[in-house]
Amino acid sequence: QVQLEESGGGLVQAGGSLRLACAASGRTFSTYTMGWFRQAPGKEREFVAAMRWSGSSTYYADSVKGRFTISRDNAKNTVYLQMNSLKPEDTAVYYCAADRTDLPPRRWSWAYDYWGRGTQVTVSS
Repeated sequence: QVQLEESGGGLVQAGGSLRLACAASGRTFSTYTMGWFRQAPGKEREFVAAMRWSGSSTYYADSVKGRFTISRDNAKNTVYLQMNSLKPEDTAVYYCAADRTDLPPRRWSWAYDYWGRGTQVTVSS
């Protein structure tokens, strides 16, 4: 069992930056693929980024590629999402998720077994 808790959300102006963190509990965190998803009001949850446990494989949505960076610190059981050059369309609740299979990062929400409660990110224009 893994429990996830996101932090770092907030209000930022367009062009600004935020770093989200996801703290995980559970002894096997270091073997899980970790992902970030987001959901804007009235829209479906969408994939943002994911990283394999070793850090050797990352995967980004086209909409964030070049602006967002996913990273992890297995010693701290924490995964991060550095978000730069934020745009108003990045406004959403951001969720951390864990995939307990040892597969390359996947973009489908059904592939993830554990979810955090989310943190709100609001980007003003």
